[in-house]
Amino acid sequence: MYAARSGPRAVQDVCIACRASGVNAWKRSGTRYQSSGHQLQRAGSDSQKLWHCSFGVLLAAGAGAALLYASPRIGFRELHAEAPSAAVEMTIETTKKRKALSKEQNRDSISSQHLQVKKSWENPGVYAWGSNSGRVAAPDSDETFVKYPQRIPYFDGVLLRDVKLDRNFGAAIAENGDLLQWGSDFSAESRQPIPTLQGKNLTQIQISRDRIVALSSSGKVYTLPVSLPDQLSGPKPQESSWIPFLSSTSPVSYRTIQTPEKVTSIASGLDHVLLLTSSGRLFTAASSSTEFPSKGQLGIPGLTWTHRPEGAYDQPHEITTLRGFNIRHIAAGDYHSLAVDGEGRVFTFGDNSLGQLGFDPNAESPYIDSPSLLPITKLYAGTSQTPRVTSVAAGGVNSFFTVDATRVAAPGEDPSGIRGIGRVTSDTWACGQGTWGGLGNGRWTHVQGSPMRMKALSGLFEYDEPTSTIIPIRLAHLSVGSTHASATMDNVTHVGAHSGSSENDTNWGADVMWWGGNEYYQLGTGKRNNVAQPLYIRPLDAVEKKGKEKEKEEHRFQITPRGRVKVNGRWVEMEQRVECGRFVSAVYSRVCT
Repeated sequence: MYAARSGPRAVQDVCIACRASGVNAWKRSGTRYQSSGHQLQRAGSDSQKLWHCSFGVLLAAGAGAALLYASPRIGFRELHAEAPSAAVEMTIETTKKRKALSKEQNRDSISSQHLQVKKSWENPGVYAWGSNSGRVAAPDSDETFVKYPQRIPYFDGVLLRDVKLDRNFGAAIAENGDLLQWGSDFSAESRQPIPTLQGKNLTQIQISRDRIVALSSSGKVYTLPVSLPDQLSGPKPQESSWIPFLSSTSPVSYRTIQTPEKVTSIASGLDHVLLLTSSGRLFTAASSSTEFPSKGQLGIPGLTWTHRPEGAYDQPHEITTLRGFNIRHIAAGDYHSLAVDGEGRVFTFGDNSLGQLGFDPNAESPYIDSPSLLPITKLYAGTSQTPRVTSVAAGGVNSFFTVDATRVAAPGEDPSGIRGIGRVTSDTWACGQGTWGGLGNGRWTHVQGSPMRMKALSGLFEYDEPTSTIIPIRLAHLSVGSTHASATMDNVTHVGAHSGSSENDTNWGADVMWWGGNEYYQLGTGKRNNVAQPLYIRPLDAVEKKGKEKEKEEHRFQITPRGRVKVNGRWVEMEQRVECGRFVSAVYSRVCT
């Protein structure tokens, strides 16, 4: 094969010859055009047409021969065809058929919430995070912090009745009612929880500066030292036995606080404890062996260490000014106390140096040693709503109030023409110190006397399908630590998915929000910045993915509500519960008794 490289002369000669021949042939053909009216006629015969075609073919053939003959002189080069490549083996890929998902697998794949509920039932236990300087969040680890929720192996598969946490010690009530303790302040050598006070059928615990206050199912109140050496070396009372006239010495040291009525609920600060009885009477007592309450938190005017009645230092004192108010709910911060009666009125007393009682602080009189009625109605002035406090919570130097506000007709309004009469709005209010974001209102207020509404937890509604109505979203549980807090919402939940329901029927739990101090990673975000606005955290089993792109779909942690499930081969009523302590947080599987 030949290819043209350059040949301008030869080509030019051929082109000139072609043009000359064509002109001469045109002249000899006798072809002409005549115009007749609007038509153009061609003169000539068919023989002439045939002669012209033959001549064109011969002319083209001659030009091609001349060009080929001249190719060596005009720079044509010889080319050779490439050898055929080796045969390529072709493979045809066929798509593999995916195995059909079971009904339960499909539910897990379409709903993170369903998977969380399922795991909480299949693997009950305790997740903890935050400060680990006292080996509380991770008893078997020497790490200073636990940045993300992680399980405490000792509690795997274990249901608990209650949990309370300090940065240096932890306490829990086992399913059988025994007290479990761990942490460096409990034992310097122990690396896992150890049973201490046993056989008392405990239902609730509170912790003070150096003692644990425990309530039994019979309404009896026990207090014992946090330290194991103190428990073993202190005075041990005699205990009765199931055998008549036979008694034995308790293996650990403890004391009892006796009231004239059965105690149904307890709440403790660093130095004091509140005791609520079955008839709505409220008693207070000292709960620490190192400090006597001196900031008015006992609610007894003039009661101090030097002006106390004869008897035990931790004897209970009834707040007589609240007698007849039928107290229903109680809460305690480090040095202050809250109480709510059956009418939805709230009383506060104790330390108010940072406004934690709901009043503007007075530098000359920072303490209020007698229960004072908090004017909640002023918070709703001009709104045509009647407020009623439904619960209280406290911790550190902060207080929280949940309020049901009912829409009523204002003076001069016709109720029949007003839409929304009787509609209830649920609000949450906070007061105290907001330096670390503990007020949850988006501000870093140092001192907040008058309660402020938490917008993220107020005025929320949802549609309830069974009743086909719009209902308010209240708080189911509010846990307050020393600088941070968590709110479990009382939103509509569903745990009724079963083998007979649709494959798209999934379970879901209650939303949980967190805010406040985060210096010790106690919020569970994996970061150390304080948070002034309630936020969600990732599911407890989520693993931090480093170096990977952020997932398109963000999942949040939801708490599993109360339900009857099979655990370790037996049916029990259980739920998950959040506990915020002193720089530590936990979520545990709670057995409902």
